[in-house]
Amino acid sequence: MVKNLVIVESPAKAKTIEGYLGKDFLVRSSYGHVRDLPKGGLAIDIENNFEPTYEISKDKVDLIRELKKLSKEAETVWLATDDDREGEAISWHLAESLDLNDIKTRRIVFREITKKAILNAIESPRILDKNLVDAQQARRVLDRLVGYELSPILWKKVQRGLSAGRVQSVAVRLVVDREREIDKFKSETYFKTIAVFDVEKGRKLRSELTEKFETKAEAQEFLEECQKSTFKIQDLEKKPGGKKPSPPFTTSTLQQEAGRKLGFPVSLTMSVAQKLYESGKITYMRTDSLNLSESAIEGAKIEISKAFGNEFVELRRFKTKNESAQEAHEAIRPTDFGIHSIIGERNEQRLYDLIWKRAISSQMADAITERTNVTIDVSNSRRKLKAQGEVIKFEGFLKVYIESTDDEDDDEDAKDMLPPLTIGQNLDLNVINSTQRFTRPNARYTEATLVKKLEELGIGRPSTYAPTISTIQKREYVEKDTRDGKDRNYEVLTLKNAIISEVIQTEVTGAEKAKLFPSSMAMVVNDFLVSNFPKVTEFSFTAKIESQFDEIAAGKQDWKKMIESFYTGFHENVTKSEEINRADIGSSIELGKHPESGLSVLVRLGKFGPMAQIGTTEELGEEVKPRYASLRKGQLMESVTIEEALKLFELPKDLGEYEGKEIVIGIGRFGPYVKYNETFISLPKNVEPLDVTLDSAIEYIQEREAADAPIAMYQDKPVQKGTGRFGPFIKWDGMFINVNKKYNFDFLTQEDVENLIEEKIQKEIDKVLHNWENEDIRVEKARWGRSVIFHGKLKIELDKSVNVAEMSLDEIKAIIEQKKPKKPVKKVAEKKTTAKK
Repeated sequence: MVKNLVIVESPAKAKTIEGYLGKDFLVRSSYGHVRDLPKGGLAIDIENNFEPTYEISKDKVDLIRELKKLSKEAETVWLATDDDREGEAISWHLAESLDLNDIKTRRIVFREITKKAILNAIESPRILDKNLVDAQQARRVLDRLVGYELSPILWKKVQRGLSAGRVQSVAVRLVVDREREIDKFKSETYFKTIAVFDVEKGRKLRSELTEKFETKAEAQEFLEECQKSTFKIQDLEKKPGGKKPSPPFTTSTLQQEAGRKLGFPVSLTMSVAQKLYESGKITYMRTDSLNLSESAIEGAKIEISKAFGNEFVELRRFKTKNESAQEAHEAIRPTDFGIHSIIGERNEQRLYDLIWKRAISSQMADAITERTNVTIDVSNSRRKLKAQGEVIKFEGFLKVYIESTDDEDDDEDAKDMLPPLTIGQNLDLNVINSTQRFTRPNARYTEATLVKKLEELGIGRPSTYAPTISTIQKREYVEKDTRDGKDRNYEVLTLKNAIISEVIQTEVTGAEKAKLFPSSMAMVVNDFLVSNFPKVTEFSFTAKIESQFDEIAAGKQDWKKMIESFYTGFHENVTKSEEINRADIGSSIELGKHPESGLSVLVRLGKFGPMAQIGTTEELGEEVKPRYASLRKGQLMESVTIEEALKLFELPKDLGEYEGKEIVIGIGRFGPYVKYNETFISLPKNVEPLDVTLDSAIEYIQEREAADAPIAMYQDKPVQKGTGRFGPFIKWDGMFINVNKKYNFDFLTQEDVENLIEEKIQKEIDKVLHNWENEDIRVEKARWGRSVIFHGKLKIELDKSVNVAEMSLDEIKAIIEQKKPKKPVKKVAEKKTTAKK
């Protein structure tokens, strides 16, 4: 008989906790949510005060049966899911699904998975917090109502298969608005002037004219003044300064800094942080609190004193400005400050290092600096040159951590240490450059800066940022992309050795790295929603909704009344939208007339994305079809020109023949290509397909042939080599084999090739746990200790806790039967019909 049953939501968390509790405790995982609103219907009874209908997920039926059996045997059931609204909701759904008795059920919470925290939680259980559950229910129900009613409207009025979400639509609007802002931006030019002086012992003094010239003539005039001028130090001003450390991480700031410093997408940051939390290395990673517990502050103090000295200690207690933040919770920190680094997966090591440095630096002394401001007199000009320098007198927290920024202004100059200077000191001019610069629009969002903006607007909460940004990319409203810039000329006026010269130089402008770009579909859908459902995409209204969720969580508002107040006006707009003429939505834009045929040239949304079209059914009749061409990557319907659209119809194009076979240049799903003998060869970046000639196409073909040429033979089959996403490889008999660093990839010998192939074959044999060929069932080892069942096209991944190696064929078949997709039953269809009414 089980004395104590502890239920958590994660198997990794269960394993860690089990190590801290004695033999009287059995720890089991619910593997996340066990119950939800079913798919295929609204599942919300609008007429009955928005009562939701929950169903146990199909893949959790057996699990619930097992947990129900264990819970009936247990003397006490401990619900130990995460200490937030979603965790509270998981516990509530478990209590409902398992028919738990209130008398023997305990709710325990903790913010870190350490032995002390777990035992403390056992000592101070509480009951389920229905207010937190209701706040989560309100979010789930409201989002289902919005998605369920808006998506069919988008299907009818814009395109089938589209969907909309409350927070996601606002995130898309931010990206769309920023793109239009950039598109409308008119860059203005100015001249920035930098002077460099030679001082003693070969050192340089770099200074800047704070005034920026609007015209080249003004810059020229200043350099002419400097031609006949002498330069001397007019003023030296020294000011003490300091820098304060940043507070420890919240969910939002962790996502931002991991993006800036480590290049992590927000989803990766959260999945890695989840692993660190579940293994007991950090506190809970979904939080908007800046608070650190007294024990944590004491732990940081001890470690700082030990590692750096007492003078580096300065204890602080941060408080967030966000009124909805739960100050009882903690910021993200290590569970033990004495552990500076961890052993484990590389990304976990890097993120832990970031969290440790940020948290411990928050309890360290300010950095003390001395800033020197220098004014340089130009004898024949009223203008002054300025130089700045900064000296660190005491490192303080900078010994451990410096926060990154999102500032992309590369014109900002670092404040370096200045050479020794005195007032009245004459300076020898080395060079003055007055360089043409260009104003820039606000930068496109990265995932990190979009999270920052959503938080600033009060939209979403710690648990919503990552899924929101992942969803808008998954639905192809937004694409994260790195794009090459374009060459741009700029002028540089130089004064050196009393001679003024002028040169034109070239720079790359507009290059983007891992930025968020809206699709044409996003722009059309956004405009439709903004016009017809303004509240859904209005920033302040969406933030107000979040505040109402907070009030529900605090017990200050009834969740069903809140839903009703939203739904009444929203549903009226849905009803009115039925009257909207599809032609007025903007999913088709006429660009003009074809210069030769006079047919209409337009861009519109097609089944496979935005495309250009020549001719309409009205112009051509029913029997002649219009011509179509897909827009290029990066081209948006609302900004493409008629000239750019017509160019698309020049492809695919025959270039000629090579060795008797036709060569075609075209654009496909993965970009521009050369097609030769049924082989598609991708063009290099920055190569315009219409500029490719027969000779250059033949060069690409020959390069490909050289790359595909066999480097060896094995068992009478050719061996080829190449470089792919995961590094260098060889290919043999349809098998791709990674080449590790112990081999010289450029000079692989026959023996190397044979060793690589034989090692791979043996690996493939070793990873097969079962192979019932007559049943078409195979079981293999997978990464991270897991295993995979293959049955026809079905692939079932199993957790590493499942011992598949000892399972029989019948047991494997039972798992397949459970996981096999089932056809929808009639009652689901009936529920869907009823809900729609």
